[in-house]
Amino acid sequence: MNPVLARPAPAPESLIAPLALQCALHTDCHDVHDAMALPDPGFVLLHVMGTPETYARRHVPGAIFLPHRQLTAERLAGWPADTLFVVYCSGPHCNAAEQAALALARLGRPVKIMLGGILGWEFEGFAFATAPAA
Repeated sequence: MNPVLARPAPAPESLIAPLALQCALHTDCHDVHDAMALPDPGFVLLHVMGTPETYARRHVPGAIFLPHRQLTAERLAGWPADTLFVVYCSGPHCNAAEQAALALARLGRPVKIMLGGILGWEFEGFAFATAPAA
């Protein structure tokens, strides 16, 4: 039996709501790259995993080092409540971006996840920045 056809595809109308939510939650490396080239990208990009040393070794240009475990109302107080945060981690094998998105959502903050993380950024051939965490 054909393994692709072993389970029928869902009815198209049943996919609209979950896929719309996924598309609202996620952004991709190309969109982040293009937005970060603008004078005002319209969001704050957070590098939410690792250590100051891994951030210093390589991170997406313009990203702020703020590990997901440190996302608190106090740490976010410097940004207006409607600030959109885009979070990323090392890639599909890491769940720091999802943990950060959950923490931000629990704090009532708008959030998107950059799909692919560092590995996606690298795959696309985009340059990395190197600098100590501020």
